[in-house]
Amino acid sequence: MPHQLLLFIHVTGVIVWVGGMVFAYFCLRPAAASTLEPPQRLPLWSAAFGRFFLLVRVAVAAILLSGGAMMYLRGFANAPIGWHVMLLLGLVMAAIFLYIDRMLYPKLRSHVEAAQWPQGAAVLNRIRQGVAVNLVLSVCTIAAALSAR
Repeated sequence: MPHQLLLFIHVTGVIVWVGGMVFAYFCLRPAAASTLEPPQRLPLWSAAFGRFFLLVRVAVAAILLSGGAMMYLRGFANAPIGWHVMLLLGLVMAAIFLYIDRMLYPKLRSHVEAAQWPQGAAVLNRIRQGVAVNLVLSVCTIAAALSAR
């Protein structure tokens, strides 16, 4: 697969994942908090995450596969240090997403289905914290990518 196609797949995955986190954290979160009470807000988040996490699963797979392919084609030892940093940070971000998707999100869904708003709010806050960490790591990852040019 040509490098440009791999790079396109990689960047598209990043746009979906990071762009979605930026939208959720800086737009949807404050709007939902200021206009909706927990019985409306938490089901909105649960439904939105259900759709978004499907996209993120595909995006993460695309990012890791395309990035791995580019690293393989360049040669791991010949890849710029920025690529190695990007790989490390991307794996950490993927692990955080996996924790949110597989551990926290099912708890949120369960609390929403049971109308347990305080417990659901606590889980949503933990998801928010994980997204915040991933947003910071995404900025560092983009900086690493740009340093490799």
